[in-house]
Amino acid sequence: MSEIPAKATKSTGSQNPSDRARPEAAEDSGLGGATRDSGAARDRTGGDPTGRASEGRASGSRSPGSRVSGARGGDAGVSDGDASAVGGQGAGGAGAVAGRSTGGAGVMGGHGTGDSMWQTSPPGSMYDYIKVASFSIGPDGLVDQWSLRAEQLFGITAARAVGMDPIEAFVDPDRREEGQRKMAEVLDGREWTGVVPFRVPGPEGVEGLAEVYVMPTTVEGGERAAVCIVVDVRTLRQIETDLAASQAIFGQSPFGFLLIDTDLRVRRANQRFASIYGGEVDDHRGRGVHDYLRSPEAERVEATLRRVMETGDSITDMHITGFVPGSEERRHWSINLFRVHSGTGRPIGIAWLATDITARRSAAREAAAARRNLALLNEAGTRIGNSLDLETTARELLDVVVPGFCDLATVDLYQGLLVGDETPPGLADGSAELRRVAFASAVSDAPFVGGPAPVSVGAVHHYPFNSPCADALRTARPQQVPEDGSLIQSTLAVPMVAHDTVVGLVQFSRTKGSEPFGERDRGLAVELAARAAVCIDNARLYRREHERALILQRSLLPPGDPEASGLDIACRYLPGNAATEVGGDWFDVIELPGHRTALVVGDVMGRGLRAAVAMGELRTAVRTLALLDLEPAEVLSALDEIARGLGTPGGVQSASRTTAGRPRDKDLSEVYLATCVYAVYDSVTRRCTFANAGHLPPVLVEPGESALMLDVPPGMPLGVGGEPFEEVEVELPEGALLALYTDGLVESRHHPLDEGLQAFVGALTDPAQPPTALRSDTPRSLEDVCDHVLNTLDTHHGEDDIALLMARVQGLPEDSVGDWTLPREPRSVGRAREYARARLQAWDLEPLIDTAELLVSELVTNALRYGEGEIRLRLLLDRTLVCEVWDAGLVQPRRRRARDTDEGGRGLQLVGLLSAAWGSRRTPRGKTVWFELPLPGGEHGLTDPAEALLSLF
Repeated sequence: MSEIPAKATKSTGSQNPSDRARPEAAEDSGLGGATRDSGAARDRTGGDPTGRASEGRASGSRSPGSRVSGARGGDAGVSDGDASAVGGQGAGGAGAVAGRSTGGAGVMGGHGTGDSMWQTSPPGSMYDYIKVASFSIGPDGLVDQWSLRAEQLFGITAARAVGMDPIEAFVDPDRREEGQRKMAEVLDGREWTGVVPFRVPGPEGVEGLAEVYVMPTTVEGGERAAVCIVVDVRTLRQIETDLAASQAIFGQSPFGFLLIDTDLRVRRANQRFASIYGGEVDDHRGRGVHDYLRSPEAERVEATLRRVMETGDSITDMHITGFVPGSEERRHWSINLFRVHSGTGRPIGIAWLATDITARRSAAREAAAARRNLALLNEAGTRIGNSLDLETTARELLDVVVPGFCDLATVDLYQGLLVGDETPPGLADGSAELRRVAFASAVSDAPFVGGPAPVSVGAVHHYPFNSPCADALRTARPQQVPEDGSLIQSTLAVPMVAHDTVVGLVQFSRTKGSEPFGERDRGLAVELAARAAVCIDNARLYRREHERALILQRSLLPPGDPEASGLDIACRYLPGNAATEVGGDWFDVIELPGHRTALVVGDVMGRGLRAAVAMGELRTAVRTLALLDLEPAEVLSALDEIARGLGTPGGVQSASRTTAGRPRDKDLSEVYLATCVYAVYDSVTRRCTFANAGHLPPVLVEPGESALMLDVPPGMPLGVGGEPFEEVEVELPEGALLALYTDGLVESRHHPLDEGLQAFVGALTDPAQPPTALRSDTPRSLEDVCDHVLNTLDTHHGEDDIALLMARVQGLPEDSVGDWTLPREPRSVGRAREYARARLQAWDLEPLIDTAELLVSELVTNALRYGEGEIRLRLLLDRTLVCEVWDAGLVQPRRRRARDTDEGGRGLQLVGLLSAAWGSRRTPRGKTVWFELPLPGGEHGLTDPAEALLSLF
């Protein structure tokens, strides 16, 4: 029997089973190794080939306490074993592992007889991961020693385990017979190693799998006993699986994997990492961050590694930039860092997992560039084309591209397009004249590539035939302008093409330090130029239509300053600005028989050429209806029918039938609506009759009074139909001011209609006017009044056309009117001639006496023969001489051509030949037949009565 040195027994007081068992385990393990080598029962007590066992025996016999410590020494002996040997064994290698471990302990035990100190397992030992335990069996086959690790493995305390039969306690009943046989062989002196399934006694019955190494031994008295070393097989298999998984991660992972130690040096690298940086895996051991990355990126990564090592905080998706050996291409990686710990929780390094994201970064840059381009195109679609002005549209393009797309930009448009030429150059030779309409720069005082000298905005120039800009205009394709050594690095000359027509050229330039234009930039530049070109072409077409509509509208308005009998007329017409289409506002002054005047102001709803044409048609219809000498309400009723017929292919009659038979088509683009106010002023009586079709009310300013809006019933707008119009008659005092206007004068986006009307009324009665104001004794001219109104009100908004018609009442003096009532008898003809002669002599119109007597005689004779009731003769002198004959008959005279054999029927023909104009009109009590003669010395000379009579035959 081997004996344990006395010095070794001092360690039994330690609570750590590994520490307190190591001295005894040294020689016990040596004894066990000898027994395994014999393979049979032995009577000798030594067996260590080196002789160290004999040294143990020389120390004397072992006490029972020492034997107990030696029994637990099997547990401790394994603690100092080779961890790598344990990790490399399978399920059947536990015995070998134990043997090597105890053998090593024996060696240390041999040296322990001197002054050597027992060493503990360093932190991070393999025994921190595997489960190894030991216990001893006495000669009676019962457990007599139970280590602390056995308590941890089996979950049974030593007090409970000692005295238990291990076969009965841990082996299933169907395997107990075989277990008893093996136990008998062991107690007979044979070693045994095997894998044994076991279960823990108790109601829970936890099952496990253990590899058991049983070594025979001898106790005092020569009885046979055994020491058992147990290894948890499932833990070993888990470690084996973990090692395989770790090897797979390092060997098969597609990502670069590094294990960095506490000194921030590479301890281990996988093949993927080595394939990127070259060399074998072992070549990277001991390298630092500076061996892979350049400064300052290396300093940043090294600081991050230190922070992870110190704090334990992991880093996720940290982007780093570097270069691989043999290439200057910049590479990008995403790394994840986390601290690695041992089984005891001690930090042992940092795990580095790197993914190459160079392609992803490139794709992200491409996607970001595409998003920027889309955002730029979206901004261009939002900001370009808000104005219908050519220069403004060009500036809007440059506002979008500078500095977001380029550093400098210019826009040149063909001069012919700007001046209204209908034959644009198109794909000409590219050297036609252009005008620079816009320039933008994000660089102060930067020279621009585009010619020998910079071209200022507004200047007219052209490009040489062989220049890239001329080539771009000629081929309608973008061209790269060569660098000239200045601040400009890259320039694109892009033609502006709209509807297959080149309208101009835009140049985009980037200065040095910016990225040169690429293919994607070229495509974006073409798209931006095309969008701007379409907007510019639309603005050009709109300008052309606007000018045409404006010319048409002005041609339909009264030319010059209108004149009227008994009225002083002033008018203003202000079209909308170039950004708004021409409206349908109009005004007219129509002279009527009897020195009466029709005043008209109207507004066609809508804009553009269509509204201008509709206005022209309505104005012509108003003049025609006015010459029929209809009442104002009748004129508006007829005008309403005409307006309804404008949107119907069949005209007025078709519109009436459509309204009566079925509902009208609801296409609003074919509906013509208009508002209109129509007034007839009689200069003899100074009475004015109004009729309103949905228009703003007239404003009247009487001398010495404030301005007021006349209460004229607003009927329905023209074109609606179905409602009659009402008339209002107002007597106007001498010197009164009458104002007719459209809504553009009093209404705008920022000024409601009510506020505009109040401002208009206030402008007409402004107490701050100069001494020659309306209410003073010397009224100022109507031209000054119109200017004062337009300057006072907000008339520069340009949102709508403005029409203003103002008239000051100047009635005919009493001595300019001759009025007589004649009885219905033949003598009245001669009396009428006498009245006419006497009044003309009083007016110093002797040259008109003969002609006037003849025509008055004819009209009075017709009234006697064909009329009814009393006869009234009236002579009116103003700019012309007017003679009127009234009677109660309703039959209108009709002029006819008499045959050569007829004795009569030539009276009205004679009136038509000798007078400047003649006609008839209905009155509330009959009819009136009139003629007009020009005054002597006027533009129109008098007709010789003799020649007129001879022309009848």
